[in-house]
Amino acid sequence: MEQFGRIKLSEQQLNELKTPCYIVNESKLEENLKLLKYVQDNTGAKILLAFKGFAMWSMAKLVRKYLPGTSASSVSEAMLGRNEFGGELHCYAPAYSQADMDAHVKLANHIVFNSLGQWNRFKEQLKQHPHIQTAIRVNPEHSETDTAIYDPSGPNSRLGTTLDNFKAGLDDLEGITGLHFHNLCELNADALERTLAVVEEKFGFYFDKLEWINFGGGHHITRPDYDVERLIRIINNFKHKYKLKVYLEPGEAIALNTGVLVSSVLDVFNNGMNLAILDTSATAHMPDVLEMPYRPFIENGDEPTVKAHTYRLGGVTCLAGDVIGDYSFEAPLGIGDKLVFGDMAHYTMVKNTTFNGVRLPNIYKFNSDMGQLTLVKEFGYLDYKSRLS
Repeated sequence: MEQFGRIKLSEQQLNELKTPCYIVNESKLEENLKLLKYVQDNTGAKILLAFKGFAMWSMAKLVRKYLPGTSASSVSEAMLGRNEFGGELHCYAPAYSQADMDAHVKLANHIVFNSLGQWNRFKEQLKQHPHIQTAIRVNPEHSETDTAIYDPSGPNSRLGTTLDNFKAGLDDLEGITGLHFHNLCELNADALERTLAVVEEKFGFYFDKLEWINFGGGHHITRPDYDVERLIRIINNFKHKYKLKVYLEPGEAIALNTGVLVSSVLDVFNNGMNLAILDTSATAHMPDVLEMPYRPFIENGDEPTVKAHTYRLGGVTCLAGDVIGDYSFEAPLGIGDKLVFGDMAHYTMVKNTTFNGVRLPNIYKFNSDMGQLTLVKEFGYLDYKSRLS
């Protein structure tokens, strides 16, 4: 369990938990932030918290100690960045409405446009805000991930401006000071190195007209096997060659292996195999289990049949496919038993839903240095009702 969140609760703390709940270990979060600061200190690059992966604003004070700002993809995220986190605020979205842009120009330090059409639509407005730096997101048309839903550079992608479109719009780029690219997902520094070579080859002819570049997200910097020193070399070599400011905006790396989701068993029965219904849900509380898809780690659980008792773990919603997976345990599961799912701080709270009116998991923070567990947020009926009309 150490690798997946380092949440070591006492028997009393475990018994007092109101499940389902997320628990984020602020001590482990700080370890991740210190590593990111190490990268910043040794490169001069700036690393931003991308809200799409982790937006737990009760941790803002801790994040501000180590990171210079945040990255938002909506007005709500931008408001959270400005009001709770402070520092630099970078905004990017596949498209902006006029209402979006009217809000962003009051909040942002940097605004990235997905297409030249969007830039041309709003560039006159941006001229009235010369303190805001602007960029074009480019699509290197170079894939590094095998999961199509997470590949921004796949064929016919809606994300980013291809080289052909970029060259066709060169006369429209006055006022643009940066470029942004993003095509990684949970990858190591070697993937960035390959991608960066393609970006240099295709778009390097324009670098001398720029001030900064954003390497996007998907850098798994805080993963135990990530080659941090290679990342540092890549950034430093690039900065030496082009004299550009460099930004990275990982979402997952901020909160990787910092939290868990704790669930209670509600029912156990056999419909041809042993089934256990939990008070959590894959589709509502950890949607990447179905979208990615992936199999979450469970403390004291194993692959089917490895241990004596195998169960299919199902969620509490009425979706037939709300199944977390098949796991085996040393002892039979009983009603009230608690299961602890690892690495559940990122892409969970930011993506969960109230489908079926299922209550959102409570949010706790845990300080492993002091052994202190604190309830940060408890959800109820009004959280469900407020999303409806």
